[in-house]
Amino acid sequence: MKKLLLLLITIVSVSAASAQNKKDFSKIKARAGDHIMLQISNDRWMGTPDSIKNRMKGFARGFNAAVMLDKVFKGSPQFSIAFGLGISTSGIYFEKTGITINSTTAKLPFNKLDSLDHYKKYKLATSYLEIPIELRYSNDPLHDSKSIKAAIGFKVGTLLNVHTKGKTLQDKSDRNINSHTAKITDKRFFNSTRIAATARIGYGNFSLFGSYQINNIFKDGVAADVKLLQVGLTISGL
Repeated sequence: MKKLLLLLITIVSVSAASAQNKKDFSKIKARAGDHIMLQISNDRWMGTPDSIKNRMKGFARGFNAAVMLDKVFKGSPQFSIAFGLGISTSGIYFEKTGITINSTTAKLPFNKLDSLDHYKKYKLATSYLEIPIELRYSNDPLHDSKSIKAAIGFKVGTLLNVHTKGKTLQDKSDRNINSHTAKITDKRFFNSTRIAATARIGYGNFSLFGSYQINNIFKDGVAADVKLLQVGLTISGL
């Protein structure tokens, strides 16, 4: 995330100086605003203790979608402020593990199931309703769809859903018992609000993005101080 921010700042600074010398943007009153953003990501829990990290398996992935309003700065049409409403989802996969999110205990149980029945595929999924805000830069607002673009910002979200889902029950020797699917939904161990810092850089309608959660996924004292990191691809337009 730090490397992405450093690269973003460097490119914006160089591009801004270069563009001001070559183009006259004084007549621009509006430009394409990337009003719709779709993001796919590789997700990681940062700060996870080894006892949990070693149980993680597979490609953790997320999907984000947002509708944004883009307001161009009158005096500097290369820059704009954007805000909107979106949905963010994340799925973290575990191996031979059971996470009892509906437990009545004081701490969230992460149960090792190496010598017990377990699910072949098991994940913990979250979804949030979010308000994203970005300070945006377009190197060439005259031709926005062919421009170098960058953005920094943050988003605030409220927790909509948390659930675990297991598919295909197996015994301790990994032999299939049945194709049973189990789903448990409960939010009691999770913070209801998420705040994340964001950054994007790319060309035209495609950009790389990073999102780092500032506060913890879990409530204080119920689990380790874990934060969500998402890195992936943004497709934007309209």
